[in-house]
Amino acid sequence: MEAARLHEYTDDMSEGLTIDEVDRPAATGPDDVIVEVEGAGWCQTDNHIIEGMWAEYVPQELPLTLGHENAGTVVETGDNVDLVSPGDPVICHPVQTCGTCRPCRLGETMYCENDAFNGLTTDGGFAEYLHTSERSVIPLPSGVEPIDIAPHADAGITAYHAAKKAVADLNPGDHAVVIGVGGLGHIGLQCLDAMSAARVTAVDLKDSALNLADGYGADHLINPSEDDVAAEIESITDGTGAAQVLDFVGEDVTTSYAPEITAAGGDHHVIGYGGHVHEPSQALVNGEFSFVGNIVGRYAELQELVALVEQGDVDLHTSRYDLGEINAVAEKLEHREIDGRAVITP
Repeated sequence: MEAARLHEYTDDMSEGLTIDEVDRPAATGPDDVIVEVEGAGWCQTDNHIIEGMWAEYVPQELPLTLGHENAGTVVETGDNVDLVSPGDPVICHPVQTCGTCRPCRLGETMYCENDAFNGLTTDGGFAEYLHTSERSVIPLPSGVEPIDIAPHADAGITAYHAAKKAVADLNPGDHAVVIGVGGLGHIGLQCLDAMSAARVTAVDLKDSALNLADGYGADHLINPSEDDVAAEIESITDGTGAAQVLDFVGEDVTTSYAPEITAAGGDHHVIGYGGHVHEPSQALVNGEFSFVGNIVGRYAELQELVALVEQGDVDLHTSRYDLGEINAVAEKLEHREIDGRAVITP
C-alpha cells in the first residue's frame, strides 16, 4: 500500500514526506482493528512533527507514517473484537490505550502509561490502511460519513475537550473569547455556542476566518491587524474581561493577551502551541486568572462530540486533497492558506 512517510526532520515542508510503498498492516493481535482510511485530517501538529519539535517529548522511530485524525471502514478484526465488524464505518481516536494502567482505569485515556499515538509514536493514517485497536474505534451513526468527520479525531476532540472545561465555568451573561478560528478554533467556537449561554468573541488575522466565525455564531469579531484586542474586549465586556479564553494559536503574542483580557478568576486555555508563556507572577496573583493546558480529549469525549455532530450542532469546514498532494498541504498550512481543516483522502 502507499503511505506518506517522514524519513528525516526538516523545516522545508515542500519535501517533508515521501510516498512509499509499504506492507499493508494485518490484524495479528486479538484486539486489533484494520481500517481502510477514507479521510485523514492534516494538523499543524503534523508540521511540528516534520520539524522535529516532538522528538524530545515522545519516542519516535523514523521512518514514520504520519496522520492522527483518521476515519474509514473496518476491513479486518482480531478474534476478540466485538465492538465492530468488517464493513462498519468508524472514527479512530488517535491514542491506542492499554486499559489496565491507573490513568486508564480512571478514564483518563490521554495519560495512558502504555499508549501508542498514531502518526506520532506509531504509524498513522496518511496511508491506505491503518492499524489500530478496538479500544480506539467509535462506530459512526447512520448518515455520518467517515471522510466528513475524520478531523474530529483530534481537531474536534481537542477543541471539545477545552470547550467542555470552559463551559463548566461559563454562566449566562459571561463572555468567552476564541483566538484563532482555524482547524480547531472553528470547532471550539461551535461547541461553546452549542453548550453554553455565553457571548462569544472571535479573534483572527484573516477576514475569511472571521467570516467563518460569523457564520458559526460568534457575537463579536476582532481582527488584531486592525483593532487593539485588549481595548475591544474591554469595550465588549464593559470592563470585566472574558471569563474564559480559548487560545487556539498559542504563540507569544496570544498568550500575552491573558492579563489584559481575562476576567478576574477566569482561565486562559492554551490549546495551540509553539510559543511561550511570559507573564510576571504578580499578574496572575493580581488577576487570579489561570493558564490551563489542553491536550487531545478522551475517548468518551469523542463519543460526545460525535453526538453533537449527529444532532447538527457542530459542522466541519474542510477541503480535500489526494495523498500525492501531502507536501503541498503542509506548505499551505505553514502559510495560513487553509480555512478550516484539510483532509487527505488516501
